[in-house]
Amino acid sequence: MMWSPPTALSPLMLLLLLGQAPPGRPQLLGTTKLRLVGPESRPEEGRLEVLYQGQWGTVCDDNFAVQEATVACRQLGFKAALTWAHSAKYGQGEGPIWLDNVRCVGTESSLDQCGSNGWGVSDCSHSEDVGVVCHPQRQRGYLSEVSNALGPQDQQLEEVRLKPILAGAKRHNPVTEGAVEVKYKGHWRQVCDQGWTMNNSRVVCGMLGFPSEVPVHNLYYRKVWNLKMKDPKSRLKNLTNKNSFWINQVNCLGTEPHLANCQVQVAPARGKLRPACLGGMHAVVSCVAGPRFHPLKAKPKSQRKESRAEGLSRQEPRVRLRSGANVGEGRVEVLVNRQWGTVCDHRWNLISASVVCRQLGFGSAREALFGAQLGQGLGPIHLSEVHCRGYERTLSDCLALEGSQNGCQHENDAAVRCNVPNMGFQNQVRLAGGRSPEEGVVEVQVEVNGVQRWGTVCSDHWGLMEAMVACRQLGLGFASHAIKDTWYWQGTPGAGEMVMSGVRCSGTELALQQCERHGPVHCSHGTGRFSAGVSCTNSAPDLVMNAQLVQETAYLEDRPLSLLYCAHEENCLSQSADHMDWPYGHRRLLRFSSQIHNLGRADFRPKTGRHSWIWHQCHRHYHSIEVFTHYDLLTLNGSKVAEGHKASFCLEDTNCPTGLQRRYACANFGEQGVTVGCWDTYRHDIDCQWVDITDVSPGDYIFQVVVNPKYEVAESDFSNNMMQCRCKYDGHRVWLHNCHTGDSYRANAELSLEQEQRLRNNII
Repeated sequence: MMWSPPTALSPLMLLLLLGQAPPGRPQLLGTTKLRLVGPESRPEEGRLEVLYQGQWGTVCDDNFAVQEATVACRQLGFKAALTWAHSAKYGQGEGPIWLDNVRCVGTESSLDQCGSNGWGVSDCSHSEDVGVVCHPQRQRGYLSEVSNALGPQDQQLEEVRLKPILAGAKRHNPVTEGAVEVKYKGHWRQVCDQGWTMNNSRVVCGMLGFPSEVPVHNLYYRKVWNLKMKDPKSRLKNLTNKNSFWINQVNCLGTEPHLANCQVQVAPARGKLRPACLGGMHAVVSCVAGPRFHPLKAKPKSQRKESRAEGLSRQEPRVRLRSGANVGEGRVEVLVNRQWGTVCDHRWNLISASVVCRQLGFGSAREALFGAQLGQGLGPIHLSEVHCRGYERTLSDCLALEGSQNGCQHENDAAVRCNVPNMGFQNQVRLAGGRSPEEGVVEVQVEVNGVQRWGTVCSDHWGLMEAMVACRQLGLGFASHAIKDTWYWQGTPGAGEMVMSGVRCSGTELALQQCERHGPVHCSHGTGRFSAGVSCTNSAPDLVMNAQLVQETAYLEDRPLSLLYCAHEENCLSQSADHMDWPYGHRRLLRFSSQIHNLGRADFRPKTGRHSWIWHQCHRHYHSIEVFTHYDLLTLNGSKVAEGHKASFCLEDTNCPTGLQRRYACANFGEQGVTVGCWDTYRHDIDCQWVDITDVSPGDYIFQVVVNPKYEVAESDFSNNMMQCRCKYDGHRVWLHNCHTGDSYRANAELSLEQEQRLRNNII
C-alpha cells in the first residue's frame, strides 16, 4: 500500500510554516531523530535514515550533496561531513523514502530547516538511498552513544597520556611506559587499576601511536605506590582521597580505536560514598614503539653494509601508505603478485584501518578516509569489502573480496591517518620571517657545547629532500620550495648563528636532526642571507609513468639524418652523430610512447613562470623545464651505454577522466602543467621520444625512464618517478618486458642504494 501525504495541514503546522519557512521553500517538520545504518563498529558512516511519525525511512540521493551531508552530520553530533554516497552504497533500506530533493544551504543545524519535496513525496526507489560519511571527531560537548560512559552525558573522554614514574622512563623519548591519565571535563585524571586488562592497554597504546603493548612489572610499581602513600606530605596521597581524581573503571575489547569507544565508569555508582579506587593504585601501561620511533644509534660503517644486506633479504612489507602529507597517513596500497594496488573504500572502517596502521608500526587509526581523499592510485584495485576483527597482524589476514568483483574505481581508493608517537621533534624546529606560517627561515635547536641552542641551517646542498623533512617535522606537510637565499626574511633575534651545515636527508627522516650533517659547522657562504628556508604546503603533485604503455609501444626505427636536425640541436642523439656526414646516413632509435599521470593532490606546474620559458624555434614550442625526463639504456650491472632525454617538456593535459576538465594546454603560449587526475602523453612518433642505440651492441639491458630527475619540482612521492624494463636487443629487433615503476616492487635488488641514487640523477 502506498503512503500518501496529508491533504490538509493542522493549524499548528500552518503557523510553524508561516513563521519559519522562507517563501517557496517548504519546511521539513517533525524530524525527531536521524541515524546512520552501515558497517559494524563505524558510527560515523552509513545509510542516512530519518524517524518520522514513529517510522524509520530513507533519504533519496537526488540533489543530495556535501552541504546536505554536513547538516546531517552536525545533527548526528559530528563536527563535519567528509563525503556522501549515492546509489545505495550502504545497502537498500526498507519502509518509506521520507525525503527527496533535500536542499540545504549548509548552515542549518538540522535537516528540519532544509527544503525538500515534502514528507513521503518522492519518485525514487531504494536503489537511490543516500549514504553519509561524517568526520569521526564529535562536536565538543557531545558524548558518543558508543562510549557507554557512566556519568554526565554532556562530556566525553578527550585525550590520554602516560605519566612516566621510573627515572628511566622519564628519559625515554617517546614515553612508552607510565601511569595512564585521561582528560575528562578538561582535567587530567588517573585510572584505577582494578579490573584493568591488557585489552585496555592495547587501546591506550594504539591512541598514543604504538602498535603493541607488553605486561608491566606491577609488583615494583606497587612498592613505589606504597612508599608514596606512607609519605604524609605526598601530593598523590591527598589526590587519591578525592573521587574526582579517578576514572573508576575501563572495559575495552582491545579493538577500539579510542578509549571513548570502551565502556567507561567515570565515578562510583550513585549513593556509594566509598573511595573510587579503594585499595588500588593507578593503572600502569607499557607500550612497544614501532621501528621508525626507536632511539637512533650511530653504527660503524662496517655494520651498515651488513644491515643493508639484511634489509634486502628481509621480506618487504606487503602494505604501504602513499601521498600522505604527514607521517602515518596516506592512500593504502597492498602488494599482490609482486604488484602494488589500492584498496576500495566499500566497508572500509576504523578497525580495518587500525590493522594497517599497526602493521606499519604506528598505533590505531585516527581516521579512515574514503573517496580517494589522499589521491587516486594507478594500476589494479586489489581488495574491496575488507572486514577485519581488529586483532589481525596484517591486512592480508582479514576477510576481503577482490577489488574487481564489485565495480570499484580509483575514485573509491581508501586511505588512513594513523596515530603516531609524540617524539618532541616539532619543538626542535621553527620558521621565522615568512609572509605566512608555512614559510620562512628554518631555525633548529641543537646541542652546542653541551647547551641547547637555536640557530639557522647552512643552505649548501639544501634541496627538496631536506626541505621535505623540515616541513614534515613542522607538521606542515610537503615542501613546495627549498630556498637557498633568504636575505629578505628576518630570522628570530638571537638565533642568527649557523648551528647546522652539510645537511643531507634521504627523505624518510622524521627530523632534520636525524639527517647526515657536518660535525663542526662549516658553511662556504657564511651566515646571514644564505640560511636555508622552506615553503610548505599540505598537498603536492605526484607524477607516475604508465609502465605498461611503454612496454606495449616500444619498437626500433632507422631514421634518416635529414629528419633529425631539430633533434640534434636539442642534443637528443648520441655524441657519435656529431661526426657523421650530414644529411647522409641514419640513426637507430628505440622509440616508445610515454604517459605521465598526476596521481597527487595538487597540479604539477613548472618551477618557473612563463616569463622565463625558452622558445625553441626549430620545434616551435616553449621549454618550461630544462631537464624533465631521462631515458637511458643500462647494462645489467648499471653502466650506461646509451641515453636520451626530454630537454624540457611542453606540459599539458592530453587527457582527463570523464567529468574532469582539462586546464593546461601548450598552444598559444598557454599555461603548462598536469591537472590532478589527468595525464600528459608523448607519442612514440614525436622528436626526442627515443633512445639513440646506434652504437649499442646486441645483448640484454635495462631500459630506464626517470621523470623529474633533479627534483626540480616538489612531489609527494619521488619513489615512483623511475620506471625500468628488461630489454633484449638482437641487432635487428628489440623486446621490452617486465616494465615497472621503481616502487612497484624491489626494482633494483641487484643494485646498491648508492648506485640507484646515481642512476636517478644520470651521473654514472
